[in-house]
Amino acid sequence: MTAPEPFEMSLLAFPEAVPELRHHLRGHGFDVRLCATELLTNVIDYLGEGTPVTVRVTGTDDGHTRVEVTDTDPRALPVLAPAAGTAESGRGLTLVGALSRRWGVDPGAGRKTVWCEVRPLPREEERAGIANPVTALSRRATHSGRDGRSPYAGEGETE
Repeated sequence: MTAPEPFEMSLLAFPEAVPELRHHLRGHGFDVRLCATELLTNVIDYLGEGTPVTVRVTGTDDGHTRVEVTDTDPRALPVLAPAAGTAESGRGLTLVGALSRRWGVDPGAGRKTVWCEVRPLPREEERAGIANPVTALSRRATHSGRDGRSPYAGEGETE
């Protein structure tokens, strides 16, 4: 598997930016696009529309793809919380956790970066273009090992 083409995009977090970001990431796998748009949606939902963000997608030394979303509020940290069975939202970080090897937050002066590392696709899924992303998600979710704790108490690593 080849390393992903490095990608960086600065934008204002508005709902219209979500499909735009997905479009710009069309050369990446379903998991990368979903994680990036879920992290962007969290900025919109919890920090507000118009928040400046930078989205980065890079390869890691061990063959994973790292997705990062940096915003301007170092105090508002995401928390992995269970969503009610009938809730229409609140599952974004659960999806990110299920699709990624690990995820966490890097706080900084005047900013924070929420990131995840997406596993490489098995060869057959890569060739098929992930024809059935729900099946791929289900397969990966069984290996996530998440216990519902916030990553700030210690980053979760699933491998």
